[in-house]
Amino acid sequence: MIHKVGIIGSGTMGRGIAQVAATAGCKVKVYDTNISALEKSKVALEKILSRLVEKGRIDEGEKKRIQENISHVTTLQDLRDSDLVIEAIIEDLDIKKKVFSELENYVSDHTIIASNTSSLSIASIASSLQKPERCIGIHFFNPAPLMKLVEVILAVQTDTKVTDTVVNTIKEWKKVVALAKDTPGFIVNRVARPFYGESLRILEEGIADIATIDSSLKTLGGFRMGPFELMDFIGNDVNYTVTETVFKAFYYDPRYKPSFTQKRLSEAGYLGRKSGKGYYDYSKHAEKPTPQYNEELSAYIFERVLVMLINEAADALFWNIASAEDIDNAMTKGVNYPKGLLRWADEKGIEWCMNRLDYLYDEYREDRYRCSPLLRKMVKENKVFFLRNEV
Repeated sequence: MIHKVGIIGSGTMGRGIAQVAATAGCKVKVYDTNISALEKSKVALEKILSRLVEKGRIDEGEKKRIQENISHVTTLQDLRDSDLVIEAIIEDLDIKKKVFSELENYVSDHTIIASNTSSLSIASIASSLQKPERCIGIHFFNPAPLMKLVEVILAVQTDTKVTDTVVNTIKEWKKVVALAKDTPGFIVNRVARPFYGESLRILEEGIADIATIDSSLKTLGGFRMGPFELMDFIGNDVNYTVTETVFKAFYYDPRYKPSFTQKRLSEAGYLGRKSGKGYYDYSKHAEKPTPQYNEELSAYIFERVLVMLINEAADALFWNIASAEDIDNAMTKGVNYPKGLLRWADEKGIEWCMNRLDYLYDEYREDRYRCSPLLRKMVKENKVFFLRNEV
């Protein structure tokens, strides 16, 4: 059982995970070398919990209990009695490995050491440990207290008992677990790439403008945010870095090729909401662009992006990255997609998906648009991803 949890990093994600664990009754220590960052973390937690009290989600007693379950420390040695340590720092493999290697000097042999990385190799991180079998990926989504999904990623070294303990713990924390193979981007950051990448491609080809693409996917697809709104929300620097990481990790597979448009915006400092300008202008008096209302164009945009997303989800299943259920759960609960992509494929028709991808491949003759072998096989065998009463 996990009773004591250490968190490395007091940023947004670190303090969010700390709140989740503390709410579930764990004693949590948040570590950071930056004292001002720790103070900022305390203030942020106070504001969040006070807001929950105001909304009637928790009472003052619950607020006090959560706060008393969290302490803040400035040395890794302070995490020595942890049952589980979760790292939530900068996405830099060398830095993570260095921290893990040092941490292992202080914790017990039974302490589980986890990374909240969104795209880096868990096997590589685990290799920095004397006991790599204790290492696992526990990927929360931002904001951690609100997002239901947690991807649990098994490295080739991970012990099955470690996996079982982590899965049970995350479920006790009232989260939905999606088990994923240790491949670039895991489930969500792999499968979601076309939402951004294909939308950027449509923009760069001059087929439609930013507002029209966003509007098409929200209106016809039911997505809460359009791809450009979402990239601005995430931060163009962050989104571009993840895309570049996945692209390189997949040996430069053209399906994951980054966009020069996003690269140039990142270089210019147009990072989105946090910088005041990205694909949209967030200054006080900026006019919001008006989308084009063209039914045929909107349908083309929506279907092109959707079929690329479905193809990516199907390929993740083909390569045994995760189960069909976990892939769909990951996309609906991890990034709030209106439907699971594999269920969406059943709804649209597997043959429709294959034919649409073949149309794009014939038009562009790029490997980017190759249809997943699984979709072809399913058409041949007249199969669906889920039984009709499950869709």
